[in-house]
Amino acid sequence: MKLLIIAVALLCLTLALCSCSSKSFKDKKTLTLFLQDKDNGYSSYKSINEIDFNVMYRPTDLLVEQELMESFTLEEIDGLREKYKNHIYFNLSISKNNQEILSNFSRDRNRFGKMINELAFGMEDKLNLVTETRDTVSMTDFIYPRLYGLSPTTTILIVYPREEVLQGGASFKIVLKDMGLGTGDVSFRFKTNLIEKDPQLNKF
Repeated sequence: MKLLIIAVALLCLTLALCSCSSKSFKDKKTLTLFLQDKDNGYSSYKSINEIDFNVMYRPTDLLVEQELMESFTLEEIDGLREKYKNHIYFNLSISKNNQEILSNFSRDRNRFGKMINELAFGMEDKLNLVTETRDTVSMTDFIYPRLYGLSPTTTILIVYPREEVLQGGASFKIVLKDMGLGTGDVSFRFKTNLIEKDPQLNKF
């Protein structure tokens, strides 16, 4: 009987440790496919009035990987992980008809100019992160690269302070206010524990 109790206890401990550990992936492509699968909880998709939205979490190791040269040292990896560890990063992607959103306004100069201004300078006012405790976390930064129609989506990197987000309860939502696309406000919910278990690249 004692052996059975010990065996059950060890099994429970093993499951608990596994549930708390981060997943590890062999390369960037495999990790990205995992993140894009909405069933894994790291991506949230919405489609409203033919406008497609996606918010995808971007783990620390993806940011580290994009800065590394072909050869690198452990010290360089540790330094880059230290650089990114205090923030969480998401890609916000918006498209219509498999084109970046600006392509749909190319014939309307006023709307085109207004949308560029919104994307380049106004996203701090358009995006809110709200925790389960109803605290609103201020955005640290955002980056909008102009791709001039070379990408099927308009993609913006958005950045928030990690500690403030993770201390706000079991989940949080990112709310995109209406950008004049006829969609109204759009929200994307994420579980805090998934962000805590930051997926990693095992090639490091």
